[in-house]
Amino acid sequence: MHNDAFATALAVGLGAGLGAVARQLVLLAAEPGTTAALALTFAVNIAGCFAMGLWKPGPLWGTGFLGGLTTYSAISLAAMQSQALTALIIIVLSYATSVGAWFAGDALRERRHA
Repeated sequence: MHNDAFATALAVGLGAGLGAVARQLVLLAAEPGTTAALALTFAVNIAGCFAMGLWKPGPLWGTGFLGGLTTYSAISLAAMQSQALTALIIIVLSYATSVGAWFAGDALRERRHA
């Protein structure tokens, strides 16, 4: 029983590290703190949420890799550095697009398995 928990924790940790590296490689395409960096962060989050809904992966690829790939702390930081209305727009769009992407992936998965 304890070996299963350790193996799961190891898989999640390894996946999270790989996902964070993948996200960083994508974000290298834009100057930090720019609109382009924010757009890339949105794109990574949307892609990760869509993939989670589409494949329902396990600990390594789901909780680990996709959890490490997506980031809401970067979205929060961008919002904190913005005027109030802009911050609200960033937060609402981030959650709406991410949840919508998950629902779209989930619906596509369900349709393929129906």
